[in-house]
Amino acid sequence: MSGVGLPPQVRLANEIARQFAHRTPADAATAIATHIRAVWDPRMKAALIAHLDAGGEDLDPVAALAAAQLRPVDAQGAK
Repeated sequence: MSGVGLPPQVRLANEIARQFAHRTPADAATAIATHIRAVWDPRMKAALIAHLDAGGEDLDPVAALAAAQLRPVDAQGAK
């Protein structure tokens, strides 16, 4: 996961996840999701969720947990 050739939203989510490596996975995922909700453009958020839904290739496991928290509430209940 060097970041070379990764979609920008995956590379950025993975970089953010590395910054929260000192936290538990659950706490880190919540903090990452909060950051992404506050800062990222809606199109980037949608692209990250779509990447996760397509299998989440090369997505850090904690970043994947965060991306799952970004899904709309009705979509979270459906999965």
